[in-house]
Amino acid sequence: MAGKEGAELQYLNHYYEKEGSRLVVLYGQKNIGMSDMILDFCHDKPQAYYRARPCSEREQLYLWGCEQKEEGASLPAYPSYAELFDSMTGDGRRGEKSVVVIEEFQNIVKQSVDFVPELIRFLHNGRSESQVMVILASTSIGWVENSMVRRIGAAAYEISGFIKIKEQGFFNAARRFPEYTKEQQIEAYAVLGGFPGLWRHFEAHLTVKENICRHILQKDGFLHEEALRLVSEQLRETGVYHAILEALASGRHKLNDLHLHTGFSRAKISVYLKNLMELEIVEKVFSYDTEGRENTQKGIYRIQNRFVAFYFRYLYPHMSRLALMAEDEFCERFYETYIAPDFGSFAAPAFAQACREYMDRMNCEERLPIVYTRAGEWIGKAGSIDLVAQDEAGRTLIGLCSWEKPVMSYEDYERLLLCARQAKLSPDYIYLFSALRFDESLTREAEKNGSLRLIGLDAL
Repeated sequence: MAGKEGAELQYLNHYYEKEGSRLVVLYGQKNIGMSDMILDFCHDKPQAYYRARPCSEREQLYLWGCEQKEEGASLPAYPSYAELFDSMTGDGRRGEKSVVVIEEFQNIVKQSVDFVPELIRFLHNGRSESQVMVILASTSIGWVENSMVRRIGAAAYEISGFIKIKEQGFFNAARRFPEYTKEQQIEAYAVLGGFPGLWRHFEAHLTVKENICRHILQKDGFLHEEALRLVSEQLRETGVYHAILEALASGRHKLNDLHLHTGFSRAKISVYLKNLMELEIVEKVFSYDTEGRENTQKGIYRIQNRFVAFYFRYLYPHMSRLALMAEDEFCERFYETYIAPDFGSFAAPAFAQACREYMDRMNCEERLPIVYTRAGEWIGKAGSIDLVAQDEAGRTLIGLCSWEKPVMSYEDYERLLLCARQAKLSPDYIYLFSALRFDESLTREAEKNGSLRLIGLDAL
């Protein structure tokens, strides 16, 4: 296992190998691959698992007890937490540390004042002769980051560590689809983002278009309403959130544009955007800080979750057409009518993200002319720079990514230089990325200009 996911497994093993019982909170967005990671971590260890439901405390105890009795435990119909914890650990195996996983634990904590104190007492005074590592897992990132500590109080000091599972990058997504061309891998990443829980629903023997038609557009496709579920499971007043997300997906990125389109007050929109940002569905984009601040756009919002962005850009505005679908031919016609015409512009940010990830890897391996310590994107009023990076000495590298254009031209290079002047940047090195090819003038310029590098799609 590689990349971020590998680092998170290393953190879990780090806490497991420490002496003594440990309590770890593991959390991340839905479809982030948390359950698979937990299975990978637990497969060679003494383990017990429970997935909490959103229900009353009494029902929770009953369901948990029923599951433990299926494993051979002797418990009353409505066991106590102490009885449940003891039944999940037993005496370990050959003195090894046991792992107890409680997934979606927020469903218990929200209903019970006894769960956390009983858990802490168990960690300190458990009957088991073996040590135990308890993993409390959750896909409610907003609750974990903003409400959990307030809810459990001083018991938070008992937590050994917090591990947040981040969205996977392009290169991990590309490894999931080895049969695809580089172009298809970018397109799949543009639609599904870095969520392994979504990747599994794309079939490698189908094209990206065929997967979209079969698994997203068709009413019985698993992914047909998954974006709506992501929003509705953790938020109330979904109609307001849907209106904001549709406006963002249609290109309204400023607070005032959202106000004019939705009719909601700016104060109300700000509150709802804050909630969406806590769930990592929306992000506020800050331009790389340069002296050319007067030329930057300020207060830009965009949908961070690629799959939510796809849904609200293409499906949500055309739900009447979607409701009429009956056959595969209609799905294909819908794709050609509503998705194909501007799918290139939709996928372009995913290509830019892949290019930035490529540069970050090259930087970590010290394979660039500088080792940058700061990086970002510059968002100008008349144009943008996809990558701005600087080292501690102030040397500057900038980059531009071209996904849609069949040929990246010398004029594109000149526009990038114009943006650099507006940003008041003096680039020492320039990297140009093209999904297709570069024109002859640009190629000749790169041959004689050692600070200009041309990177094709195959390099990724």
